[in-house]
Amino acid sequence: MMRSLKVLVAAFTISLIIAGCNHKQKIKLKSDTDVLHENVDQLTQVIIYDAFSPPVASRIYGYTTLAAYEAMRFQNPKYNSIANQLKGFKTMPVPQKGLKYNYALAATRALFTVAHKVTFSVDTLKRYEDKVFAMYKDNLDEETFNRSLAFGDTIGKAVLARAKFDNYAKTRGKPRFLGSRDNGKWRPTAPDYLDGVEFCWGTMETFVVKSSSDFPLPPPPPYSEDKNSTYFKQNLHVYEQSKKLTKEQVEIAKFWDDNPFVIQHNGHMMFVNKKITPGGHWIGITAIACKKSKADAAKTAQAYAMTAIALYDAFICGWQVKYTTEYIRPVTVINDKIDPKWLPLLQTPPFPEYPSGHSDISAASAVVLTHLFGDNFEYQDTSDLRYIGMQRHFKSFYQACDETSISRYYGGIHYKFSVDAAAKQGREIGNYIWNTLKLEN
Repeated sequence: MMRSLKVLVAAFTISLIIAGCNHKQKIKLKSDTDVLHENVDQLTQVIIYDAFSPPVASRIYGYTTLAAYEAMRFQNPKYNSIANQLKGFKTMPVPQKGLKYNYALAATRALFTVAHKVTFSVDTLKRYEDKVFAMYKDNLDEETFNRSLAFGDTIGKAVLARAKFDNYAKTRGKPRFLGSRDNGKWRPTAPDYLDGVEFCWGTMETFVVKSSSDFPLPPPPPYSEDKNSTYFKQNLHVYEQSKKLTKEQVEIAKFWDDNPFVIQHNGHMMFVNKKITPGGHWIGITAIACKKSKADAAKTAQAYAMTAIALYDAFICGWQVKYTTEYIRPVTVINDKIDPKWLPLLQTPPFPEYPSGHSDISAASAVVLTHLFGDNFEYQDTSDLRYIGMQRHFKSFYQACDETSISRYYGGIHYKFSVDAAAKQGREIGNYIWNTLKLEN
């Protein structure tokens, strides 16, 4: 009797084990907004790892987040297509009426369909995607799952069709830009003397702005050897400012550095310190604004896309001026005329000085975010916390962009005239974009 009981217990135990092995635990479905935020964060990590330049990073953010929005917008019928209002895009696909879709899944597929073609580390993206898709597969019926994937893929490919003709491919085959030895003209800067980055970016096809030259800037102070001239004095101002920086000014400069490829020197050794780009910083601020305001998934996707569009167009307009003026950097003049051993607080990025790109794109982004979330939107900027261990508090997006602008002057890499002119251009671009696009019907 006892032996029979033991056999029954053993058999029952084995059956439970087999049943447990055959019953896979269902993956918990994340909220749509969490998925969107995690998708963009994963994209940012790849942009950092692949060390894309700031202008190229803005292109990646632009196309990917636009694709995600074009899928996610159908969750709320009041939102218009943005792509249908941009230059060079054909009419975007729409879902079939009467059929069920998961638009967050479609947005995920759309974003990464584009990302596969505009980044390098595709294997990293695919590992992440597989986990997201597995989550949806566990929680959706097969038809909805496959239909949503197919819809996202179609949107992604429609966005990529435009990307083929934005002049990016042509800019890849250009010769190196080494600047000029002419007076007042940019040349590679200390300490690493790198080639000029993206000197054809001003020829890229914008999204909203009609032409990269539509927001002209006054010419920078002309070259002069007169020590009383504006040209010489602006260099002296940068030099003198660097000698009396307060602790707060140093913190501001370092917080907004956002140089994605800083080369650190330690004796004869060099190593690269990677972190977010200027555009990546504002994409991070967008995430913070969405989370604090409890924006739904459609609004979140819209905010990412609009910020990225502002970044992209502002970079093109700013770069058009940079390589038209080819203006010299402070470190070059100061080393030649004032102090041969001087180096700025921040490492000078490898491209011409005028105007300040960070000031430009920050102002454009701040305009768009202010329209989306309101003025006096107070937030803690933790965008850079995991990279440089710093965070700052702001009472509005405009306060943040103003601080960004002056940070370049504190860092010794830009003249005051340049950051002010760029900030003005950026605001004009941001307002033009906002006033041109109709986001809701």
